[in-house]
This record gives sequence, structure tokens and C-alpha cells, in this order.
Amino acid sequence: MGETESARRNFIKKSAVGLTGLMMTPPAEKTPGTEIPNDTSQNKKLNIVCFGAHPGDPEFGCGGTMAKYSDGGHNVIFLYLTRGEASDPSKTHSEMAALRSKEADSSCKILNAKPRFAGQIDGDTVLNKRSNEEVEKLLLAENPDLLFTQWPVDAHPDHQVTGLLALTAWARSGRKFHLYFYEVNTGSETMAFTPTDYVDITSVRERKKQAMFAHKTQDPVQTYLTYFKPLEEFRGLECGVTAAEAFVHFKAEAQRSTLIGL
Repeated sequence: MGETESARRNFIKKSAVGLTGLMMTPPAEKTPGTEIPNDTSQNKKLNIVCFGAHPGDPEFGCGGTMAKYSDGGHNVIFLYLTRGEASDPSKTHSEMAALRSKEADSSCKILNAKPRFAGQIDGDTVLNKRSNEEVEKLLLAENPDLLFTQWPVDAHPDHQVTGLLALTAWARSGRKFHLYFYEVNTGSETMAFTPTDYVDITSVRERKKQAMFAHKTQDPVQTYLTYFKPLEEFRGLECGVTAAEAFVHFKAEAQRSTLIGL
């Protein structure tokens, strides 16, 4: 029992940069490719950008992690690709945009984050040369140390576009910031998501729920009970805590090196 528990706890890496003291104990021995680069000091106040397709996606996908960052004194920006205009066919795009923008403002206040909007249209998002340039400009203007975005292997086209826009901006920037992907509605939308990193969100779980529930137009209670409560607990089981959020970290070239033992 003791060895099993130790192995489970050591499975959680010092994952998200800047969350010193908020992670479980990292492995006693470093695994090649998991070290935090020297260019990101644990004492530095970081610029965190969390990029999502619609209002609610960042909150539902990694609101707990963002709460921990803001509690640690870091600057957190939520960049929404759209304003969720098409989410209710009984209302006009302008009506829904106003409603969902207001919900985003309320949610961001709970998480101590700042909302930004990229100006694309819900259900009609675009991935092309112009949109890549526009999003790259928006992201780099925030001077991010870390960028969190949606995993592009997803059933929702807007989620696909968001993840690929972020990936392109990261690559074109010269990989100058950390890139993490988060999951949303795994099983029905996010697919083939195999985490590299976990964050224990047990202490901020209720606050994340408040931020999620601020999105009243999105049936947040049922969405939480159906998707996110079981997902948080499952990711927690994977790493030995009550509730966790999971991420895929695209490592910089210097961190990829080789396989263990080669």
C-alpha cells in the first residue's frame, strides 16, 4: 500500500510553471524532458493567457488552475475567440453576444482574470493566413509566459480552430512561451487526450464551480454534473488527489531530447 501510494503521488509532476507549493510533491529523480526551463523563474510574476473558443470554455476546462495562478499573484487573461453568438437559435447573434459577454465578465471577476475577445463568430470560426496573423498579434501583445488553449482533436470545429490558432502562434513566435492544452467535455468533444501534467484543484474547486455557473445560458449545473465533476474526480484518481485538471504540455525543443535510457 505504501509503495503504491508513493508511486501515485510521484506521478504528479511539478507541472504548470509558477505554481510552486501548489503541486503535489514532484518525483525525487528528474525524468529527462520534464525540467522547467531556466528562463522561467519560480519567483517571477507570470503572464498567463487562457485561450478558448467560447465564453465558458476556459473556465470549464481549467478554471481551477487559473484560480490558483491568480491567487499566486500572476496576471491571468482569458482570450475568447468568439462571444458565443450562435448558442441560442431563438435569439439574435447580437443578443447572445451581449448575454454571453456579460457572463464572461462575471466569471472572470470570480477568478480574478481579465476578459479579452478576438472578434471571430461562433459557429463560423476561420483558420487561414489572416486569422493566424490576427490571433498571433493578440496573443503576443499580452507577452505570455504560458498559453493554455483547447486541444484541437475535438468534435467541435470552433475548438479545433482555437487550438490550431494557438499552436501556430506558438510555433511562429519561436516557441518563446510554454504551450499547454486543456480538455472540454471529454468523451463527447475532446478526444484522444493523454495528459502530461496535472494540477490539484481541490482547494479551489468550489470557486471554479461559481465561475462555471456564472454562464447561466449554458445549462451549467447539468453540464458540470454530466462532464466536469466526473472528469475532475477521474483526473484526481489518476494522480492521487480529490480533484484535478489535466494538460498536454508541448515541450520546447531543448526539453524533448531523447527517450529515457537512450
